[in-house]
Amino acid sequence: MAFEDDYHFPYVTTPARVTEYEASHHIFGSLLDEVKELSKKKPDATMNAGKVKIVNRVLQNLLMVLEGQPDAKYLEALDDDDLPQVSDAVLVMVQFKSALESFKKKHFMHIGGYGHRWITPDLIAYIKADYEEDIEGEEEDEDEAL
Repeated sequence: MAFEDDYHFPYVTTPARVTEYEASHHIFGSLLDEVKELSKKKPDATMNAGKVKIVNRVLQNLLMVLEGQPDAKYLEALDDDDLPQVSDAVLVMVQFKSALESFKKKHFMHIGGYGHRWITPDLIAYIKADYEEDIEGEEEDEDEAL
């Protein structure tokens, strides 16, 4: 039996993307909540440049996390030259939220004996080494039994 027969990881991400995701997604969620509240009060109001700058700083970080993901081609930061209406900003941010949920669903999973983990090359190497150590131990036990 081979490692690949027991473990299959179709989506792998980098530790840098995991770090950026974890640093940004809570802030992004809070910003989205605030912009949604503004949208309820004045959906047609134009966002001021300061708010757009704050939102875009987080969106730029998230674009790095989501780079190369299928749904990333639909994502872009807010236009800071032609300031968006609050309702347009919500629409853009909801697209980011959806892409982040998809990213996590693909790259963060439960692995028996290891719990919920981000799937990174380092984790795969660790699990593979652990697996091979277990296989060697089983073979030694079989040899001793004979």
